[in-house]
Amino acid sequence: MRKSKKANSIATFYITFLQSSLLLLLGVFFAGFFRQMHVNTMSADKAWTLFVITVIFLYFKNWMQFGGRKRKVLNAKMLKKKKLSHNIWLLWMLPIVILGLTYVLFQAV
Repeated sequence: MRKSKKANSIATFYITFLQSSLLLLLGVFFAGFFRQMHVNTMSADKAWTLFVITVIFLYFKNWMQFGGRKRKVLNAKMLKKKKLSHNIWLLWMLPIVILGLTYVLFQAV
């Protein structure tokens, strides 16, 4: 039971981190696009506040999704069927690459 809780918290953190890095990449892209088009939509402070609120919402959404009874039943069924093997380096490099692209895009704008 203890390993299950730790696995759920790691999965929640990873999915939230991946989703928030994609959200940041999209936000930087659209901020640069709107700046080039001379469209004044919102200030940087409001955009960062909106980003933080969205990340908190994503965390709670993922926490509910990975901590629910329905998800635990699905996990138990999947363990009986087949073990999936994913490359752990690929899984952790994906958000890092996305953050790197975000940094490059941010510097270009």
